[in-house]
Amino acid sequence: MKNVARIRAVPRSLFRSSLTATLAVIVAIGVLVVTPQSAGAAQAPVGLGTATSYAVLAGAAVTNTGPTVVTGDLGVSPGSSVTGFPPGTVIGAIHAADAAAVQAQVDLTTAYNDAAGRTPVTLVPTELGGTTLTPGVYASAAGTLGITGNLTLDAKGDPNAVFIFKAASTLITASASTVTLIGGAQACNIFWQVGSSATLGTSSSFVGTILALTSITVTTGVKVNGRVLARNGAVTLDSDTITRSDCLIPPDRTTATTLTSSAPTAQVGTPVTFTATVTATAGFVPTGTVAFTSDGGNIGSAPLDATGHAGLTVANLPVGTHQIVATYSGSPQLDSSASPPLTQVITSGPIPPTPPPTPTPTPTPPPTPPPTPTPTPTPPPTPPPTPTPTPTSTPTSTPKPPVVPGGAHHAGEEKCEDEGDQERSRNVKEAKARAHEHRKWDRGHHRDDHGRLVDVQTLHTLQGVIGEGGHRGHHRAHRSWSSHHPGHHHARHKIHKFHERPYVHHKGHPKPRAKIAVTG
Repeated sequence: MKNVARIRAVPRSLFRSSLTATLAVIVAIGVLVVTPQSAGAAQAPVGLGTATSYAVLAGAAVTNTGPTVVTGDLGVSPGSSVTGFPPGTVIGAIHAADAAAVQAQVDLTTAYNDAAGRTPVTLVPTELGGTTLTPGVYASAAGTLGITGNLTLDAKGDPNAVFIFKAASTLITASASTVTLIGGAQACNIFWQVGSSATLGTSSSFVGTILALTSITVTTGVKVNGRVLARNGAVTLDSDTITRSDCLIPPDRTTATTLTSSAPTAQVGTPVTFTATVTATAGFVPTGTVAFTSDGGNIGSAPLDATGHAGLTVANLPVGTHQIVATYSGSPQLDSSASPPLTQVITSGPIPPTPPPTPTPTPTPPPTPPPTPTPTPTPPPTPPPTPTPTPTSTPTSTPKPPVVPGGAHHAGEEKCEDEGDQERSRNVKEAKARAHEHRKWDRGHHRDDHGRLVDVQTLHTLQGVIGEGGHRGHHRAHRSWSSHHPGHHHARHKIHKFHERPYVHHKGHPKPRAKIAVTG
């Protein structure tokens, strides 16, 4: 009986174990059913840190056969073996166990753990060939992933869309398999987290960054648009083309919308045209439609024309003040935008004309007093140079001849007349010479000091010179001569020929004119 009881007990434990397993399967099925609904949740790219610059990175060694071309850096750490270059070519830097390679491995580990922990997860079959997937995080229930044929990844117009694939063990692609990107998907935003090793089949075309825990084998003639990064093991290449994928900087999607009114104030029932203008920061000509609202209520929409303008005419706005807003719907390349509210006034009656502005009288500036002239100081007159008086020759006295009676007296008289004439002739010549010198000095004085006044002393000097040049000087000479002659000559001198015509001998010397003014 004990044995029977023991036998019966065994099936009960087996039943309980089977029940537990069944419930686990049911829960798993529930997860599989629910999870795909969140497959489209937006994901951020996996940060690679300094490993971003590498096209090939290994933990143990990098081995190449044939004319492989690597575009990007190639590194290994903590191992240091890099073989096959040449014949392989690296368009970038080679880091073998140096500080850069060490840091790249540290950043690779961080990226690997980031990708492994991404959720929510959409479970997919092991075979991905022949399917089209949208952005999200995908994993295989069996722990392995493979591509036979073509896998299509559709970003749905979002160039920043991220695809993350997680394989608990291996990733294996068949020969001539391909990965195609559509809808703006970029290779830089596709990540493959592999728990052990990855193998890419011959002549296949692969897209994305492989983050493998152990090793990566790239067979003959494979083209990789992405990266092959192995944490612990080796990376093996064979006549392949590995091109590091860098994300293109997406164009600026920002737009701006403005709104104008044909009549900001209008009478009720009057058609008013609202014009929206949409501009794109990146320079694209926006396409799409613009919706117009009044106080939050829709009043119509209009398509954008080739210049980015959309117009809407309405005539049914009620009396009052309204806030009009134009909203651009956006496009696959551009974001939506809305205009600031525009105030529209609708009146119940005719709009009174705007009175002309009252002109502001221009004040008359006070008269400007004429400037007071600044007196110009008159320089004191410069006294003319005192002329050097011309020395007057002293007439030589003629000794009196002895008195000769009779005819001798008349002969003496004739001789005296001849000597007197000679004396007068000399005096006239000397007076002319002095007058000529005076005129020369006077002309020079008037040119240099025209209009100046002379003092009394200078006037007296000039009067003396002028007097000597005229007939007064002649009379003085006559008186001087007469004083030296006997009295019997006086009667004859009264009728002297020179006295009958006083200025006959002055034909060449006109009567002097006064040219000066006397002051003081």
